[in-house]
Amino acid sequence: MPDTTLLLVIGIVALALLFDYTNGFHDAANSIATVVSTRVLSPRAAVLWAATFNFIAFLVFHTKVANTVGKIVEPGEVTEAVVFAGLIGAIVWNFLTWWLGLPTSSSHALIGGFAGAGIAKAGWHVINVESLQKTLLFIPLSPLIGLAIGFTLMLSIYWLFRRVSPWRVDRLFRRLQLVSAAAFSLGHGGNDAQKTMGIISALLVGAGYLQVESDGDLPIPLWIVLAAQAAIATGTLTGGWRIVKTLGHRITALKPPGGFSAETAAAISLYVATFGGIPVSTTHTITGAIVGAGASKRLSAVRWGVARRVVFAWIITIPSAGLIAAVTYWIVSMDNHLAAGTVMVVLLGAALTVLANRRAQRRREQAEQAEAGSDERVSVG
Repeated sequence: MPDTTLLLVIGIVALALLFDYTNGFHDAANSIATVVSTRVLSPRAAVLWAATFNFIAFLVFHTKVANTVGKIVEPGEVTEAVVFAGLIGAIVWNFLTWWLGLPTSSSHALIGGFAGAGIAKAGWHVINVESLQKTLLFIPLSPLIGLAIGFTLMLSIYWLFRRVSPWRVDRLFRRLQLVSAAAFSLGHGGNDAQKTMGIISALLVGAGYLQVESDGDLPIPLWIVLAAQAAIATGTLTGGWRIVKTLGHRITALKPPGGFSAETAAAISLYVATFGGIPVSTTHTITGAIVGAGASKRLSAVRWGVARRVVFAWIITIPSAGLIAAVTYWIVSMDNHLAAGTVMVVLLGAALTVLANRRAQRRREQAEQAEAGSDERVSVG
């Protein structure tokens, strides 16, 4: 008879890779929003370009970020139920915000879910404060750094090319954007895929299949690295067009120089963080960089109402994913399996009802907008 624990661990590893996949399609917009909105690449070519560099990121970056994330909950308290609940919290939040078109952080959803499940199991003392502090510190810092670099790069471009015709500038930066998009996708794959690596490694250590290294670090075998990179790259191939629209068009309108500045600024920020072992949000970083590039023209070029909605989603991500994970842990830990199953069905039904209502509301809004546009054309005619 097969080992039940081994089968359970295999199932949770598969779930972790599913999260990595959702990370890819949720955050694909981060890698390709600007290069699509500036029409440098078609959406199909852009996702292929991004996915390629997502995958090869393991050749460039070490696994410091994986260790930071994997040690957020003390290894001795990590069980299959904790990792399962943490992943469910992150995946549910990812799907919900993807459906709503909000560019929230998959990274923070995972960290919030993992922490929430750990707290639900054993209390607040299981949290590794040092690892969590790195993440919390860079919630405000990563978009601000991206904003500052993006703003500076755009001002530099304006000054250096002030006597060059706009047509020549756009032509040059359309080509350079291929490089900047690749650089950002490399950073995205390097930072984000490592978070799943850390969770899988923590799971295997908790289950007794791996041992913590002598220096206290988690072991990250090559098969975990390759599996995580492949999952995030595959997710990127499916894209996230709702969020592309928000980042690429609704926050500010970008031309090739602005797209290049935003992607380069975000890539620089990600490289520094990844080499430093800091799990940052690629969403936060690229959004800040886009705002910085747009604000270099004039502050009114940025649609601050949309930006405020995005920031609100950032703030609630960690506690929301943590709460979902804590509830999930409570359910899977119930002795009464019938009651646990009933609760899960009720929660799933409620979630599907909310999403169906939201979809119906969106369709009504689109129909009203189309009708209004038709009436306007008739009146103009």
